[in-house]
Amino acid sequence: MNALILLTQNDPGQIQQIATTFGVDWPHLVAQIISFCIVCFLLHRFAYKPVLQVLAQRRELIAQDVVDREKIKAELEKAEAERRRIMLQADAKATKVIEETHAAAARLLEQEMQKAVSVAEQVIAKAREAALLEHDRMLAELKREIGAMVVEATASITRKMLTSDDQRRMAEETIKSLGRAA
Repeated sequence: MNALILLTQNDPGQIQQIATTFGVDWPHLVAQIISFCIVCFLLHRFAYKPVLQVLAQRRELIAQDVVDREKIKAELEKAEAERRRIMLQADAKATKVIEETHAAAARLLEQEMQKAVSVAEQVIAKAREAALLEHDRMLAELKREIGAMVVEATASITRKMLTSDDQRRMAEETIKSLGRAA
């Protein structure tokens, strides 16, 4: 551009000569410059601006997506922390329930053992009582039999000397003396 200005300052006819040599037609050149400016204006107005607007909208959309992604990531981390907290609470509650169940089972086992011991003690006491009654009955029967045997032995030895009243009296005395001995 500076060279063109220098050429015009030195000799204005020289530019005309160069333009004629290269075949520059000034009216067509001016028309082409005006046409080029119109095309540039139309392209700028109807193509370049809408493309720039679409690109700006895309940038905004991408920026919004990045913000949304960060929000979703934060919410996901928050939900994961909440899930962990809930799982820990559930684990603690489950452990507590298991411990309570074990304690209840131990108490129930202890109660059942006490009931079983009580029942066993009652069975043993009844068995002892039955054994004592059976012992007393057998002892009384044994006394009667021994008394009868003593009376029979004495009667057989002294049959001719004792009367039936004497025999009965001796049997009763023997039973009484055996009762005192037992």
